[in-house]
Amino acid sequence: MTRLAQLLAPAGLILAATAALPAQAQVDGRMATVDVSRTVIGTTAFQTAYEQVNTTYASQNELRRTKAQERQTLLAKFDKNGDKQVDDTELAAMQKAPDYAKIQTLEQEIAGLTNQIDGARVFAVEQIIMQYAAALKDVTDADQIKLVIDPASLLFAPPEADITQKVTTALNARVPAVGVVPPAGWQPSREGVQIYQEIQQRLALAAQFQAQQQAAGQQGNPEAPAGR
Repeated sequence: MTRLAQLLAPAGLILAATAALPAQAQVDGRMATVDVSRTVIGTTAFQTAYEQVNTTYASQNELRRTKAQERQTLLAKFDKNGDKQVDDTELAAMQKAPDYAKIQTLEQEIAGLTNQIDGARVFAVEQIIMQYAAALKDVTDADQIKLVIDPASLLFAPPEADITQKVTTALNARVPAVGVVPPAGWQPSREGVQIYQEIQQRLALAAQFQAQQQAAGQQGNPEAPAGR
């Protein structure tokens, strides 16, 4: 069992035990919540590593963009209805075309480049996660916390119960920096990939929300109409 699995497994037991408690039962000690992915995103090591990935793997990123555009150009030949997608009928025609082998090769090359970039980010995340249990213990010991629960599992918790920022601070002390080039033979762990996917979803939602806010701001402040 990996360290992250060891960290998450007790949390599941705690939730199960809490659900089984009678309504009048009292918890002996302070309870708190912590958001694992948000904790990692907040660390300096994570933010620096993501910037380093963009620099270290710049050539892979550029090559991936080039191959993706080449693939899109080839696919456009089969998009007869102009919906920018290849439906079942169009796919059947594409599979019989001479360009089909080239499209498959491009897709494999794009996937390989994507795996390199994503792998570097997962590698960085895993290095932070390796110290997560210790950082969490630093906070729970200092604040005399007895139970820590995922906020997604609660219907309500007061803001002061959230120790995410405190754990981030503890992680910053324990993991000031991480590498972004995995060693030969390295393979990502299932838990590392899971946390990485949660982080990517959170970052994507944040970017989408920011774009919506900017669009709303532009609509709310139109240019003044020209005078007659």
